[in-house]
Amino acid sequence: MFKKILIANRGEVALRVMRACKELGVKTVAVYSTEDANTYPVQYADEAVCIGPAQANKSYLIIPNIIAAAKTTGAEAVHPGYGFLAENADFARACADNDLVFIGPSPECIERMGDKSSARETMKACGVPTVPGSDGCIDTAAEAKAFADTVGYPVLIKATAGGGGKGMREVHDPADLEAQYAAARNEAGAAFGNDGVYLEKLVLRPRHVEIQVLADDFGNNIALCERDCSVQRRHQKLIEEAPSPALTEDLRRAMGVAAIKAVRATNYKNAGTIEFLLDERGSFYFMEMNTRVQVEHPVTEQITGTDIIKEQLRIASGEPMSCADRAPFSPAGHAMEFRINAEDPQHGFRPCPGTITKFEAPAGPGVRVESYVRTGSRISPYYDSLVAKLVVYGQDREEVLARGRRALDEFVIEGIETTIAFHRRVLDNAVFCSGDVTTDFIETQMGDVL
Repeated sequence: MFKKILIANRGEVALRVMRACKELGVKTVAVYSTEDANTYPVQYADEAVCIGPAQANKSYLIIPNIIAAAKTTGAEAVHPGYGFLAENADFARACADNDLVFIGPSPECIERMGDKSSARETMKACGVPTVPGSDGCIDTAAEAKAFADTVGYPVLIKATAGGGGKGMREVHDPADLEAQYAAARNEAGAAFGNDGVYLEKLVLRPRHVEIQVLADDFGNNIALCERDCSVQRRHQKLIEEAPSPALTEDLRRAMGVAAIKAVRATNYKNAGTIEFLLDERGSFYFMEMNTRVQVEHPVTEQITGTDIIKEQLRIASGEPMSCADRAPFSPAGHAMEFRINAEDPQHGFRPCPGTITKFEAPAGPGVRVESYVRTGSRISPYYDSLVAKLVVYGQDREEVLARGRRALDEFVIEGIETTIAFHRRVLDNAVFCSGDVTTDFIETQMGDVL
């Protein structure tokens, strides 16, 4: 095991990694911008190094500054968290070039799976089901029209790089194709520095179901069950649960097998997630692979009894994962995660930075809160709006729904607008409570918040 790790991130994920390190007896180094100097993760770490001003493109995205901080402090490895440089192959390569272990997959794997069109072709080759789509990038609006005419409308235009819903457009009417194609390319270029897009047949009213995977250097490739992430707005997740209410044991097994095929085809190592679309007939299709730990990993931890961050550290240090002998996994109980964001759902989820004047987290049986803030903390306009993740666990979904209502009622955050009340409304929605949720849930059931 490593003696010292640098965490190349901020906020709740930085604190999550630090806590896992502390339990393993590993020293930690925080990096921070001037904006984050007084945040709790910086205080919690054994050492801390300022890497630049508030703007992420002058601090958390500056690879030489992070590498210098690691070398100066004697860190042996770097954990990227999620976001920022977590899926940046150049960062993983820079770590290797400076004798630092990147706690994640190889740069080649990040590149291969980070390009969505390349990832699709890889999945098709190894027998993982994929949505009918273009062969590689579509370079002109005329090519886009020809593909759409072939597979039929609706189609989905998707950026080949990045994530978070950027560079993504649905097209239902042929008359809209050219404008939406141009808009997707422009947005992708601005967000990722790569304006490449490809097209897929749009699967109507799907569920978004993903499989958590772990793989080490000892031949262990395991699937840690699934997560249902269908409640989302603008392709960004808001609520995740495990197991999915839609999956039978046979379907769970089939998706797990497909996920392991993907792991083996890419020689993947460490933690990752294979994301699928599940249609109304029970057919599933590869969507993308996230070559990092996910925001929603705690729900998987709750139903499998596995600390995914610790397993990441073990794998990266050259040890076998500790949970392989418990595979294949079946979900034990039920868990749900609510993303508490500094946003105003009544105004299109508008970001609401500011100072928290009161922060009282819920507690009690089956309640887990992942956060980095306290009363007096400031939510910065420069970064992601996530304030906390509320995770509830119970014997079954009914207990989790009741526990979620109780925990959300207990959760007090004042000084800023948050999504707490929105989540509470979701738990009173009959469709959500039935478990019959698709990715258009907010548009069809809670359209007043968009």
